[in-house]
Amino acid sequence: MSETTCYHCGLPNDDDKRFETVILGQTRQMCCPGCLAVAEAIVSNGLEDYYQFRTEPAQKSDDSILDTLDRLKVFDDPTLQDEFVFDEGKHKQIQLTLEGITCAACGWLIEKQLSKVDGIKQVAVNVQERRALVTWSASVIKLSQILSTLKRIGYSGSPFHPDEHEASYKREEKVFIKKLGLAGIMTMQVMMLMTGLYFDWFGAIELETRQYFYWVALTLSTPVVLYSGSTFYLGALKAISAKTVNMDVPVTIAIFGTYIAGIRSTLLEQGEVYFESICMFIFLLLLSRFLEHRSRHRAAQISANMMQYIPVSATKLEIDGSVIECLAKQLSKDDVVLIKPGETIPIDGYVTDGNASVDESMLTGEFNPVMKHEKSTVYGGTICKDGSLTVVVTNTLKNALVNQIMRLQASAMASKPKAAQLADEFSRYFVVSVLLIALLTYGFWTYIGNADAFWITISVLVATCPCALGLATPSALTCAMAKLNKQGILLKRADALEQITTIDTVALDKTGTLTQGKFSLRHSWYAQGVDSQRTWEIASALESRSEHPIAHAFSDDIKHKVSQFTVTPGGGISGEVNGVTFEMGSAVFCGVNSSSNESIPIAANVYLTTKGKLVAAFEVSDTLREDTKSTLEALAITNLLVVLSGDTQQNVDDLTASLPVSVALGGLTPEQKYAEVKTLQSQGKKVLMMGDGINDAPVLASADVAVAVGNATDVAKTAADVILLGDQLLSVPALIDTAHQTRKKIRQNIGWSVLYNIVILPFAVSGLLSPWMAVVGMSLSSIIVVTNSTRLLSK
Repeated sequence: MSETTCYHCGLPNDDDKRFETVILGQTRQMCCPGCLAVAEAIVSNGLEDYYQFRTEPAQKSDDSILDTLDRLKVFDDPTLQDEFVFDEGKHKQIQLTLEGITCAACGWLIEKQLSKVDGIKQVAVNVQERRALVTWSASVIKLSQILSTLKRIGYSGSPFHPDEHEASYKREEKVFIKKLGLAGIMTMQVMMLMTGLYFDWFGAIELETRQYFYWVALTLSTPVVLYSGSTFYLGALKAISAKTVNMDVPVTIAIFGTYIAGIRSTLLEQGEVYFESICMFIFLLLLSRFLEHRSRHRAAQISANMMQYIPVSATKLEIDGSVIECLAKQLSKDDVVLIKPGETIPIDGYVTDGNASVDESMLTGEFNPVMKHEKSTVYGGTICKDGSLTVVVTNTLKNALVNQIMRLQASAMASKPKAAQLADEFSRYFVVSVLLIALLTYGFWTYIGNADAFWITISVLVATCPCALGLATPSALTCAMAKLNKQGILLKRADALEQITTIDTVALDKTGTLTQGKFSLRHSWYAQGVDSQRTWEIASALESRSEHPIAHAFSDDIKHKVSQFTVTPGGGISGEVNGVTFEMGSAVFCGVNSSSNESIPIAANVYLTTKGKLVAAFEVSDTLREDTKSTLEALAITNLLVVLSGDTQQNVDDLTASLPVSVALGGLTPEQKYAEVKTLQSQGKKVLMMGDGINDAPVLASADVAVAVGNATDVAKTAADVILLGDQLLSVPALIDTAHQTRKKIRQNIGWSVLYNIVILPFAVSGLLSPWMAVVGMSLSSIIVVTNSTRLLSK
């Protein structure tokens, strides 16, 4: 490395300050005390070879390493350890997420360093997944000391706490690998024996020797049939106990039919045996299911691994001004926490002090940092890039947004679209048909005296197994939902994807959907004889209690208390100030007639009245989102665009003049918006509604597909089918495009599955297809379907 760069991390050195140490017999320059401390720790432990083995520089070390080491003591809390530390009798075990790994040499260094520490029994580092499994004796060393040791050599370790999907996947994968491994090994052995016999590679061998080979093949095939194939038998038993049939039923019949026939032929020393076909059938069928299992995990991991973003510790500010380290799960609503630069935000809340840019990519998929300031909302698991923030907790960790996403995803996967339901129904009927065809095939060939009637029947059962058909829809849906989740689009129900493909009309709210929702006051008018300053203060006090974006256009300097406050969605607000009741909102809500409007010299859209008398009027305006025009242009290609707004018709017309909107309606109440959507639906239109406010909840619930945009209210999110976690309207065309891609993949998968079975059936029934050919064809069909679905993730 150049003398001008740090030997440890490769970043430029500080010319004013020199940090150096001897490594591999030469004096090396470092850029900071952190890198120097790490390098000296590596050298003092006799692990200098790391610098020879590595292929990439290390990450820059933490300058405040000593302060960081002290904070690690929080991981010794027994309550915290209950969640992620496993008791292995005399030892404890933990899985750690590792940060700072850049190459294989890093894994070597971590294993060598930790294995030298007293009390650590075993260390296994997975460089690809950046995880480590550590087993240690709790009586000799504490968890914080293990993490401190990692930190001293330049790596950060934190408990990896996967959700049940991840844990379930690991258990299933282990069983799959055992069964698949056994089937694969035995299949190779049996095929070597049986192939030699079929093609007479062993020459003219005696009958006794041939029978001996049959017995060896039977012995090798038995564990494959009884253990590796148990997955299919259990599935068949479950289906039959539920008084139905599934694809495991013909598979089970084919396996046991061939196995029992092979045993009979071996015992009676007459007839053919197909032990190699049994083993190959089970192996290839397991392989296709394992690949499907892996593809599901690859898709689900995008959601499941969000759990690793859930923070563990937090810096809490006490009432007396003191600062304490605590567990994030111990924080309660209204607690105050301090977030420093580079830290993970521990909980959902709002900012009361400070300014910082926050990386919210783990939620929204957008990698541009979002600026946060006073009153901004922040979410647990996001990262404070620079600056510090003081945050008041609004949700406990259990109810944090990242946990809500996990629950919504689980709920979405539980709902099946019509395509999946039809595929399931078709599969059941198809299985019954296969069983009947197999029975008729056996009857026909037996009737005409064909000695291979049984094996022809087995070929029919194997070749037409509808495994690919069963995978066609769920594999595509899983991959599609994972892709959307990565883009910051959250589906609350999977069948919404299917409905999106039928949409021909997109209805949009204006405020907060087409516009930024950042209102400013353009003009104000006050009635004659009214104290304008006091009236402005009253209006500001009323708006301070409102969640509507219009409230941001009024002053934050509140000088009056408001009581008896009520909200009328889509209308306005009312409240009592100094013993007087005021109404503030639209002209209809405040009872302002057209003659009063004409006497006001401004294009007012917010009115203030008391006792039926108009005392003030305000003109507030909003600006379009940056991507509104490009989004609507993309949507207008295939959809009718309709704007439904509660704002004045004039404001709506001004805003939509340059947009490709077919219909723009203003001055609508929530009931009128609902009626407009119902009218469109009565005309045969399929409506997708986009909104963000409380007043949009009724119309969102009535639409065929509802999309909650950006920072929508909780009421709007509840009524929506799709939630955009980011603030980009362009996510909607991406959503529609993915829905169409998914439908295309499902059709391709189903088409291929049905076509394969139609083509292969005549060959199987006619006896032209031997059992091993049927096995290969069926397995390739399933693998093609799964592979085709996973292509959604890369598009």
